[in-house]
Amino acid sequence: MDKILRIDMGAAGGPKMKVEDLGQYAGLGGRALTSAMIAAEVEPTANPLGAENKLVIAPGLLSGTVAAMSGRISVGCKSPLTGGIKEANSGGQAAQVLAKLGYAAIVLEGLAPEGKLYKILINKDGVKIEPADEYKMLPNYDLIDKIKGVYGDKVTCMSIGPAGEMKLSASSIAITDMEFRPTRHAGRGGVGAVMGAKGVKVIIMDDAGLKNREPKDPEKFREANKKWVEGLRSHAVTGQALPAYGTNVLVNIINESGGFPTRNFKTGQFEGASAISGETFADIETKRGGNPTHGCHRGCVIQCSGTYVDKNGKFVSKQPEYETTWAHGANCGIDDPDTIAMLDFLDDNYGLDTIDMGAAIGIAMEAGIIKFGDKEGAINLIKEIGKGTYLGKIIGSGAAIAAKVFGVERAPVVKGQAMPAYDPRAIQGIGVTYATSTMGADHTAGYCIATNILKCGGFVDPLKSEGQIELSRNLQIATAAIDSTGMCLFIAFAILDQPETFQALVDMLNAFYGLSLDADGVAALGKKVLSAERDFNKKAGFTAAHDRLPRYFYTDKLPPHNKVFEVTDKELDSVFNW
Repeated sequence: MDKILRIDMGAAGGPKMKVEDLGQYAGLGGRALTSAMIAAEVEPTANPLGAENKLVIAPGLLSGTVAAMSGRISVGCKSPLTGGIKEANSGGQAAQVLAKLGYAAIVLEGLAPEGKLYKILINKDGVKIEPADEYKMLPNYDLIDKIKGVYGDKVTCMSIGPAGEMKLSASSIAITDMEFRPTRHAGRGGVGAVMGAKGVKVIIMDDAGLKNREPKDPEKFREANKKWVEGLRSHAVTGQALPAYGTNVLVNIINESGGFPTRNFKTGQFEGASAISGETFADIETKRGGNPTHGCHRGCVIQCSGTYVDKNGKFVSKQPEYETTWAHGANCGIDDPDTIAMLDFLDDNYGLDTIDMGAAIGIAMEAGIIKFGDKEGAINLIKEIGKGTYLGKIIGSGAAIAAKVFGVERAPVVKGQAMPAYDPRAIQGIGVTYATSTMGADHTAGYCIATNILKCGGFVDPLKSEGQIELSRNLQIATAAIDSTGMCLFIAFAILDQPETFQALVDMLNAFYGLSLDADGVAALGKKVLSAERDFNKKAGFTAAHDRLPRYFYTDKLPPHNKVFEVTDKELDSVFNW
């Protein structure tokens, strides 16, 4: 991982590529690299869909190695959804393959001529950029079927669906899993629209004939990785709950806490929660011949990604994630697993962020476009996006745009991005993260649920404002560092509770790179990433006024606890004081 592949999609005579050394970006990976490059090379006031924006794709520092859980990839740009810096994180095979190919980053620059569409092929022999007119407006599953017929199913793809080609601001980038299905997505922030603006339909990567990256100290690396795996497998969340029920294990837990947003964040509990819980999904999958336990990339030991099939045992979609199940379930008043799985499939097929789609449909329901609980209506709204209708483009642009068009005041968004599946009035810590994250409303930026609800790494009362600033601050710093390693965020549960497991991660980094990193060094990396992102957003026009929740979260009490968000503006402004 000692080189950067730059491709100018708007070069005279067609796309031009060059390979260069890491230079000033040496020692960086994942989010640290994407954010550093965007901060250094993109004009903060640039149009996100213009030639000045760049799309940076970077595996983590440990991707392409035998380190367990190291297969996450970062996609960075200026976001067409938020107007600020963006890092969208995903599983799938891309990080492992791209790292083995030796690239620390792919950088898409410039702007393809209108109507031009390309595919990029990368293997051990080099890079080819070819026209891809035959793939225009193909949904992701159809696209992958065509690619399979030409290149086989051992390659890895990053692609956009029709939503990305239409440059819709809630469009995603699909990444194939171990079964060569486009089920994993860099979903948030409209990164698919930026890839569409660059005129790239698909990046095809082939690591055939290549070996895993080798550490500088193989013996110490193997020993650290062994302790790492033991720690993950021994923890109740990463070793038991997530493998058995997937991320959807949270449905009953968050519903019981009163923080499960229902019908566009009107209440904190959903009467149909048990029907869409992780336990119910796992039972359905097992009885139908699916599988509730599955890994999304090579080297995954948590295995939280299941396989959902229909009543005839035919594949429908990956097991819907917790956020997807909430967004298309409780938030829309829908309690049918088959409907939620179909909506998940459609989002993946057209290339859309499931969170912003569920939030946008919830807003459409509140506006009276369809009724809460209308299963067929919700499916048809997503299909409208695939058709490219005006209504579809409104929904496909995300919750913030939908609320403006439909005249709905109650839009659960921060910096233009929809809130995920936790109400900040019942879980105050996540509200701090939503408000202050550089990414817009984003649970993964500082996952306070771990401590507020699951009591990992201690306990901070979710209904009180005390302690939430420090909790969110520390988790945002840690997350920025984790996102730079290529590690899955779910490792956080184990490292919060097990100091020896955190040390094993540090030991792996040190053994691989010949470093002497300690806990303070990890924190320093996280702070460096966040500082670069904050600086970019400030130059893009963001102020303290953007680090706030929508007003109604401060005024409208949420049943059943009848709480409002209580963290003060002054406290929110202190999050990044370190």
